[in-house]
Amino acid sequence: MYERALIEADEEIGRGTRELFFSGLAAGFAITITVLLYASMTNAADGVPIVGALLYPIGFLYIVLGNYQLYTENTLPPVALVLDRLASVPAMLGMWATVLAGNLVGGSVGALLLAHGGVVSSEVATTLTGIAMTGIETAWFDLFFKGVFAGLIVAGVVWVDFGVRDSTTRFLLVYIAFLAIPLGGLFHVVVASTELLYLVFLGEIGLLYGTTHFALPVLLGNTLGGIVLVTTINYYQTSDEVHELSGTLSTSEWLFTNETALDPEKLKEKLESKLSH
Repeated sequence: MYERALIEADEEIGRGTRELFFSGLAAGFAITITVLLYASMTNAADGVPIVGALLYPIGFLYIVLGNYQLYTENTLPPVALVLDRLASVPAMLGMWATVLAGNLVGGSVGALLLAHGGVVSSEVATTLTGIAMTGIETAWFDLFFKGVFAGLIVAGVVWVDFGVRDSTTRFLLVYIAFLAIPLGGLFHVVVASTELLYLVFLGEIGLLYGTTHFALPVLLGNTLGGIVLVTTINYYQTSDEVHELSGTLSTSEWLFTNETALDPEKLKEKLESKLSH
């Protein structure tokens, strides 16, 4: 699976900025579906948590099965490349920034439609406001650590997904994993940002306050959670054979350029050889 992760990461980090941005935008808008259905189901279920959360994973299913770019998914593969010095730090940060920007733009469009597009009933709107305010009212470090666990879940889904072949298993993997986020009272940064923007568009809170007290700690937690999982995977499952096939970047290239050192064709040959034995 590690070789597949590296190949996937190399393909993603080599994609054009426009392609990454619009894929991220589509993913951000898809998260609106999660926000909408979570509020709708919670309202219909009279606050029963497990019933309210049943449709929460729908937006994530669209994203993962549709191969859209979601920021939290992009913590694992590119970091694996960077830790192995197969891609540079600036290349990874540039990719993160592009995808996150796309996610936030897509989420903001969705939040605006939810706030002023007549999409939800007044009852669902009240429920959605209550859900969003729960995040705003949660303590900063609580949000951070809840974000860490959510980041671990998302990165774990990405990692396990590299070993999955059939669509049914992928569907169940994504559904069950992302169902754990609302049931565990955890927070995902793109969902949190969409909820935040919904409140901003309603005039309930200010953008700066909501960003620093809600979205930022979740963002940092999600990122750290993904990186921790990647670090564990990297140091316990990576192989020197990968470096023999590709080499590594020098320190200056690693820190200050947008270079990559992976030879995906040779790595694919190695992977095919493994699968044939």
